[in-house]
Amino acid sequence: MSLYSEWKELIENQSNDSIDKFWQEYSDAETRIYSGFLDDYQNGFSGNFKELADKYETRPVIFMGFLDGAQQSISNPFELEGITEESDIELDFELEKLLYNMMKAGADYLYSLPQWETILGKDKVMEIAKEYKKSKTVVKKKKPGRNEPCWCGSGKKYKYCHMQSDEEEEKKAQEQ
Repeated sequence: MSLYSEWKELIENQSNDSIDKFWQEYSDAETRIYSGFLDDYQNGFSGNFKELADKYETRPVIFMGFLDGAQQSISNPFELEGITEESDIELDFELEKLLYNMMKAGADYLYSLPQWETILGKDKVMEIAKEYKKSKTVVKKKKPGRNEPCWCGSGKKYKYCHMQSDEEEEKKAQEQ
């Protein structure tokens, strides 16, 4: 069985009794790995899979989980299924994207690492946080007034065209 298959199986087979312990192990590993990487980010992130897992004191299956999560934040994502403990890996992290994705994942233990301000600067970190918060903001679409032209372009007044169907859709959405 491949390491990636082991990782997927590990995630899918968590019980209510084991989930907390699993996530603690995973988040501790992620913290060690990202903290170590950010301390020395100029040298990149590369090496032999087994050696990197050992360096960060992480079980190989958990290190595979780290690689799975990292795919969204690197320049050249790669196929995980073929990765073995003997594989050489190189992750070309896009640092701003990585920080944003950590915020998106709700991983405060990662996006609050002190290295971020040293690397990107306080202003850039705040800008990325603002961008993330803005992406979560729901903007309500302004409805046309009753006597304004309908949004569909029919030339009719809104009240004679789509007002009733729009109100029905809005009512259905509120009920759900």
